[in-house]
Amino acid sequence: MTIVALALAAAPGVAAAGAVRDAVTDGLSQRLFPLLDKLGHNPAAMTALAARPDVTDVLHARSVRREACAQDVTCIAQAMIWTQSEAAVLAASLAVAIPQATVPSADDGPAAQAAREIEGINVIVRTYGLGQVPRYSAIDGPGTIAPEETRARLAAASWLSQAPREGSAQTLDPSADFALALLDASDRTDAIGFEPMTGGLNATPMKRAHGLDWKRYRYSAMIVTGVGPETPDMPLSPFGKYHLRLAATRFAEGDIPFIIVTGGRAHPRATRFTEAEEMRRALIERYGVPPDAIVIEPYARHTTTNLRNATRLLLAMHAPLAMDTLIVCNPVQSATIESPAFQERNRSELGYRPGTVGRRLSPTALEFRPAPQSGRVDPRDPLDP
Repeated sequence: MTIVALALAAAPGVAAAGAVRDAVTDGLSQRLFPLLDKLGHNPAAMTALAARPDVTDVLHARSVRREACAQDVTCIAQAMIWTQSEAAVLAASLAVAIPQATVPSADDGPAAQAAREIEGINVIVRTYGLGQVPRYSAIDGPGTIAPEETRARLAAASWLSQAPREGSAQTLDPSADFALALLDASDRTDAIGFEPMTGGLNATPMKRAHGLDWKRYRYSAMIVTGVGPETPDMPLSPFGKYHLRLAATRFAEGDIPFIIVTGGRAHPRATRFTEAEEMRRALIERYGVPPDAIVIEPYARHTTTNLRNATRLLLAMHAPLAMDTLIVCNPVQSATIESPAFQERNRSELGYRPGTVGRRLSPTALEFRPAPQSGRVDPRDPLDP
């Protein structure tokens, strides 16, 4: 008997346990699905939501769909997918079910956030459970795994989505916990690797920022974009080292209070290095930049999210968004950021522009005005929402 068959056969005899906290799943839930996570911590709101006739009908249809799968784990995964009509009903209902004072901030409102979270569930299930090729297959997704391992992950995700978890909305619908379990099973918990972002290596510069007189400076920050290496065991790419020379030279002029180094653990796949950490280390050790002047952004895997995530840090620093920043990088990447094609890529991948590109000061320096839309949480990119 295979591992999956043995486990499925044993499942009905597993005793139900009380709800427990799972630090990893809790962290992923809060980061990826802030609205659904709030719902899970509000039993009264969850009960009221489930009692709405339109929601009741949707949840019943989904339950019947799952039960019809019996022990077919691929069928169960497919049944977790939210149809367009189901998603529309739940998103609209969620927007009124959660007390507004507790809704995570999103400039486009709770209904839009709810829609992103439901679509995020679908993306995770399709990518990590059903084998859909992600947008960036070289660094996203579970990688190449054997069919037997896929079935094992699906079986485990099915059970975990039903095993009680404190603060979960799984009694309403198990799909979010199913998606979280798939990420955990694939060891793709990237989204919580550096939380909270205001602590750790960022604690000291954050403290300094909160007491800063921003009017003393020409720019609120310098954003140094990443260029991840493609060679294993290489902490920084040659382009990354060039970026740091540019950054240190420009910072020495004294009119910028912070350097935001941005780049995650992305290139090559499964690298042990986080680009932003390595950039920070080099700025301190090679160029003598004070640690309280360096803010790390260790999640971004693309140029689009370099700028989006840097904006999120500026918000956390209480920096005025009406103040320009300076993007410093190599001439090729700088020209790309300025191009219409890059603006279209932002609209396609993020749904908005993370800011406005301003004057070009040199082949390696562009002014950039951050935009508040960057605060939107988007689990459709589950490694960096």
